[in-house]
Amino acid sequence: MPTDQYHEPPDELSAETRTFARMCASLAEEAEAIGWYEQRISVEPNEISRAIMLDSLKEEYKHFSMELEFLFRAKPLWAEIARGVLFQDGDIVANGGAAEEGAGSAEAPDGAGTSDASGTLGIGSLKGQGL
Repeated sequence: MPTDQYHEPPDELSAETRTFARMCASLAEEAEAIGWYEQRISVEPNEISRAIMLDSLKEEYKHFSMELEFLFRAKPLWAEIARGVLFQDGDIVANGGAAEEGAGSAEAPDGAGTSDASGTLGIGSLKGQGL
């Protein structure tokens, strides 16, 4: 079983931590795939091929978003900071600094908590808003 995604001995990690590490690895792979598709699409001259790659790119966006949501649900502090950065107007760096400074320090010990009543960041509510 490949263990190169871990920096600590896997048998010393909890099941929750191993799952979290797998999802982080998957998120990185989706981000890498998004970058590759963007590059391929930018140079592909064939319209049909480009349309297929655009369809694949949309799948990668979906996978990335689902994995990110999973990780946010596992780490409420991360979700809280992200909420102050994502889909906000204004300066991204300033929003990030304010979000980090204003964030609490609570993390759910079981990794399953969220910091809002709906259990999500509300990204799904932005569907169809051109984002």
